[in-house]
Amino acid sequence: MTLLSRSLILGVSAFALSACGADDIASPGTGGNVIINNPPATPTPSPTPTSSAVTPAGGCPTIADPQGLTDEGTISGPEGEWRVCALPQRINVSTTLPRFDGLLYRLPGEVNVGTDGGPAPDASDGLSDTNVELSIDPGVILYASGSGFLNVTRGNTINAVGTEDLPIIFTSRDNILGQNNANSSGQWGGVVLSGRAPVTDCRTPGATPGTVDCERQVEGAVNPALFGGATEDDSSGTMRYVQIRFSGFVLSGDSELQALTTGGTGSGTDLSFIQSVNSSDDGVEFFGGLVNIKNLIVAGAEDDSIDTDTGVKANMQFVIAAQRDGIGDTIIEADSNNGLEDQTPRQNTTIANATFIQRKDDDQVVRIRGGTDYGLYNTLIWDASAAGTPCIRIDLDETVRAANAGLDDVGPPRFESVALQCGTDFRDGSGGISAAQAEGIFDSGTGNDKSYTNTLVNGYLNGANENGFMTIFDVTTLGSFFEATNFIGAVSDSDDWTQGWTCDSSAVSFGNNTGNCIDIPVFN
Repeated sequence: MTLLSRSLILGVSAFALSACGADDIASPGTGGNVIINNPPATPTPSPTPTSSAVTPAGGCPTIADPQGLTDEGTISGPEGEWRVCALPQRINVSTTLPRFDGLLYRLPGEVNVGTDGGPAPDASDGLSDTNVELSIDPGVILYASGSGFLNVTRGNTINAVGTEDLPIIFTSRDNILGQNNANSSGQWGGVVLSGRAPVTDCRTPGATPGTVDCERQVEGAVNPALFGGATEDDSSGTMRYVQIRFSGFVLSGDSELQALTTGGTGSGTDLSFIQSVNSSDDGVEFFGGLVNIKNLIVAGAEDDSIDTDTGVKANMQFVIAAQRDGIGDTIIEADSNNGLEDQTPRQNTTIANATFIQRKDDDQVVRIRGGTDYGLYNTLIWDASAAGTPCIRIDLDETVRAANAGLDDVGPPRFESVALQCGTDFRDGSGGISAAQAEGIFDSGTGNDKSYTNTLVNGYLNGANENGFMTIFDVTTLGSFFEATNFIGAVSDSDDWTQGWTCDSSAVSFGNNTGNCIDIPVFN
């Protein structure tokens, strides 16, 4: 069983670690009424220990990549003193990062997994795949500052599989130093997965959307970091039981990353049990490709919680998105009104069993636009802001027109067994889509409730009303990805999947699993 403690004295690992690494690597960056459901209080930080809980590992482990790790000495924070091992800026050989007591890994700027193999999985484009996989053991903690981020390039993969007891944590240098508070954000880039599945809004004029000629570039990356292709079942690897904290650094201009950004990832990519904490941009953003993700938590994002763009085909189930008080934009933003609405593949996002908690007085909670196809099922949308934010806004005729297979269009947005708890349920959108028209689309679904009162417990866990909702949509009819449930919302009280691997923030708290997100857990 994992022990989390800020007062436990840990010795240096009994394993023999070899001090290693080639030359030093310099970082380029710096750093309705409500029932028993009051917004969660900001968790009380753990007390500063009177003695160090962590002592540094004796050196950096040897890894398979011949560049090795760079031993950068130690860093000290409230939890004690840690050994810092910097990764090479490009990982050229399949490599595993093992966990040792008192050891942290640092991302020194943009760290690429492998070399980009181009949009096709062969050498026809003059490139050949390096087939590099970065494996990260359970309980490993990695950090970065400023423009540091991790990019898994096309033709390469990540295998970051934590456990309930030992999640993998990506975070910031300030978090290690103990300098963060409940509103800290934007302290490093984030995690990017770049794949070869189809995208739209091509960077090259005249390229045909959805083909190998259509590529896009990771927002803000100084060095070209491309994604896109025509391989729908492409795999960028696996991420499971992972926290990504305090991300969203502005890499260039007005472009910043999210906690997790996927670009053209294919259906072979395996994503589940992901927690985004205080991203200064979107919590997660999915650009094109085919995305399947379960057990997703977005806490405290400062822009949109979940943003989907450029032709993505996305399936999500068991999703919590909760804002901090007075901070954030929409919970859902779907595509853009940019004149490219009829490019194919057309975005089609389906979300089942979600709990959305809006805490900022703003324009809307859910905005569906840009000609996208979208479906919400067995979902609770709750506006907990003071003044009242409308639940749903729909923009553009292209978004609400009838299904047309020739346009890869499945028709207007779908709402089935969706509960609304908002002072105003609908608002006018752009392009002549009125609140009444949006309401008519909502009413055409089955089992929807516009006068709902939630009974969430501890700010996220289903209560009697969620577990006993009048009509539950059978989401297995949507495809094999989806699991049958007998409740709306993200977390049934009979299966609290948030337990063990999550951290607590001012947006949503799960009960001191790995502690407060502003603290670093000590695993033993």
